[in-house]
Amino acid sequence: MAAYLDFEKPFAELEAKVEDLKALSEREESPPIGEELAKLEAKAAKALADLYSNLTPWQKTQVARHPQRPHCLDFIRELIEDFTPLAGDRSFADDEAMIAGLGRFRGQAVALLGQEKGSDTETRIKHNFGMVKPEGYRKAVRIMELADRFGLPVLSFVDTAGAFPGVEAEERGQAEAIARATEAALILGVPNVAAVIGEGGSGGALGVAACNVVLMMEHAIYTVASPEASASILWRDSQRAQDAATSMKITAQDLLKFGIIDGIVPEPVGGAHRDPAAAIRAVGDAMERALTIFGGLSPDKVRSLREEKFLGIGRKA
Repeated sequence: MAAYLDFEKPFAELEAKVEDLKALSEREESPPIGEELAKLEAKAAKALADLYSNLTPWQKTQVARHPQRPHCLDFIRELIEDFTPLAGDRSFADDEAMIAGLGRFRGQAVALLGQEKGSDTETRIKHNFGMVKPEGYRKAVRIMELADRFGLPVLSFVDTAGAFPGVEAEERGQAEAIARATEAALILGVPNVAAVIGEGGSGGALGVAACNVVLMMEHAIYTVASPEASASILWRDSQRAQDAATSMKITAQDLLKFGIIDGIVPEPVGGAHRDPAAAIRAVGDAMERALTIFGGLSPDKVRSLREEKFLGIGRKA
């Protein structure tokens, strides 16, 4: 059963009643309650659908951060065959917050990039909560250059609160590393497709999301800074994160209107964490459709289409 978020409490109460009735109906001495149970299940399903059809930006932020939401490695396990991880930046170290490697996506050889947050205490520490260090972005550059050399499309799964902000990351050139990764993504002669599957935080996300096609899951967020950081900067009060989330237009629906992303991938009712398998399939289908656009195009044409896309953001038609 999914863990409930604060705003889901009314639905949680309904679902608890449904579970109680189910347990009662399974008893031998139970009176016939099938009709009542069916009505309550329908009421709970409608309540969940109504709730998720009108989420606020802050509520979407909570859904995007849900601990049971599928992460990068979940997508790779379900969508990629023969995945071979590649480690290290050939300069300093391997960064396990940045997943990189080669594999086959629905019969096509591809290169893979993505931030992994981890799913429990041990893996979250291992992957540094998805916050990538300079060596992670330099590893991404290495993989993108390899993909370009061998004509492999690049798929990116974006899910990070932001690049790692520690002193050691700054000492090793964090800003330069992100800039190099962004540049590498922009000059690729092969198509690249990114999917924001949870949080798309700041330059930490952009380093692997400067792609021909940028998709977002329905309840993901993509933002210049986290709502908490923005509230601290604007109002010197991180408790105003909800106000910041609303003001910054961080939802997929807003960003599609602005032309910053190219498509929204619908999620199962109640969010991707309620049916991860269906959510992952939907992202895979959307990525497959995106890749077909570039079939047979020359490297120069792929680059020019990407250039036109990014230069067109913010311009009036």
